[in-house]
Amino acid sequence: MATDGATPAGSKSKLLVFDSKEDLAVSLAKYTAELSQKFAAERGAFTAVLSGGSLIDSLRFFDVSPTPHRSRFFWVSPGFTDHVEICWFHSKLTEPPYLESVDWSKWHVFWVDERVVPKDHEDSNYKLAFDGFLSKVPIPPGQVYAINDALSAEGAADDYEACLKQLVKNGVIAMSTATGFPRFDLQLLGMGPDGHIASLFPGHPLVNEKERWVTYIKDSPKPPPERITFTFPVINSSAYIAMVVTGAGKAGPVQKALSDKKTSSDLLPIEMAVLQDGEFTWFTDKPAVSLLQNK
Repeated sequence: MATDGATPAGSKSKLLVFDSKEDLAVSLAKYTAELSQKFAAERGAFTAVLSGGSLIDSLRFFDVSPTPHRSRFFWVSPGFTDHVEICWFHSKLTEPPYLESVDWSKWHVFWVDERVVPKDHEDSNYKLAFDGFLSKVPIPPGQVYAINDALSAEGAADDYEACLKQLVKNGVIAMSTATGFPRFDLQLLGMGPDGHIASLFPGHPLVNEKERWVTYIKDSPKPPPERITFTFPVINSSAYIAMVVTGAGKAGPVQKALSDKKTSSDLLPIEMAVLQDGEFTWFTDKPAVSLLQNK
């Protein structure tokens, strides 16, 4: 069972707190399927942005779990519990009723960040997504937009941005009239224990990028060092964001992100994720919100 509370971000921000990871997974799968149906009907396409992960070994826990349908997937944050929820969530989407009821032909899949490694490398977010999700649902391969891993980090970022611009021109990706940046239908994101999202890390100059859609990093604090990432103007132009954060290790950044007391000098990346015109939903568990008052 979830508790739904208002957050300081305003009426378009929701905080959902779940009693169990199973409840969170069920709710998140239903939420995603409903948005898929909504945008497929309204636009003829559903643009979903996924995040990635680093602790691949932790995902293997699910390969031997008592529930055989729970498969490996991906997550942006470098903690074990991040992988738990995203594994369960996407196992739900690859099972009935969603496997049959979702119109997968309308899906267009992107990554909020990616490691500049070959697609079959264990650090590749694409590989994790393919192994645990994309290989199990009938999304047309031409509608899955991975980076060109033959290029340098800078070249891959330029190429990915050019791809997005062409898809905006073709009408696949909507454009935000408020910001002039691409408006993805849904971004499924997570947060690290340090408050980072995508490959935008605390104190790194990239958090202040205002012009680029996609940029690159060669000195990531988390390995591997070379990555590409969406910038905040793109993240914050989304129609919907689902921010999945669980575990007591994330309680500090969650408290800071949902606090009324903010100063621009010490904002964590998670605090900079503020939608211009959309709906931001936190999917959390009780340990993650343990430092909040009136939780």
